[in-house]
Amino acid sequence: MKQFLFIFLISFSISASSQELAVLKYNGGGDWYSNPTALPNLIKYTNTNSNTNIKKNPTFVAIGNIDIFKYPIVFMTGHGNVYFSDDESKNLRNYLISGGFLHISDNYGLDKFIRRELKKVFPELQFQEIPKNHPIYKQTFTFKNGIPKIHQHDKKAPQGFGLFYEGRLVCFYDYETDLSDGWEDAIVHNNSKETREKALKMGANIIEYAFKN
Repeated sequence: MKQFLFIFLISFSISASSQELAVLKYNGGGDWYSNPTALPNLIKYTNTNSNTNIKKNPTFVAIGNIDIFKYPIVFMTGHGNVYFSDDESKNLRNYLISGGFLHISDNYGLDKFIRRELKKVFPELQFQEIPKNHPIYKQTFTFKNGIPKIHQHDKKAPQGFGLFYEGRLVCFYDYETDLSDGWEDAIVHNNSKETREKALKMGANIIEYAFKN
């Protein structure tokens, strides 16, 4: 009963909170702080185009901090190693099964680490490729071919993966595309206006979907 009450109160906190997003801080040496202009730009774009009212400046929250439950969505990126302790894994799991949502953007080099550490959070789950007809690709903006390609990396096709807990998508992982690079100021990567627009539209869809589900 105590555990049920705890989960219920956390779920209420997430659903009742204001529209505020956070960047996830993690251990292991990876640069969780990379792409500093990405999320502010995405928030501005989403507020302008997707009828949201998100605070313009995201905050930072450590994976093991109870404050994570204040945010309906947390974003995670980086290039290097990621490490979750047992307590951090438990905290992230409780957050996600209680209504939270995690978006991971592979900033190249994150893949093998994030797959390893997410198994600590959900040992019973496997990443599944999100089908092109999934609602996350059909919010304010429609992506008929699924996740768009933003950066080349290994010149592989872009993929969107997800973790589904009891039928609910709790984690969206963009791979071989790097959406968060596309959200940054244009001068950072010299992306074309068209490329940045695709990235921002897909990011807005992710936020919109997470808010609805």
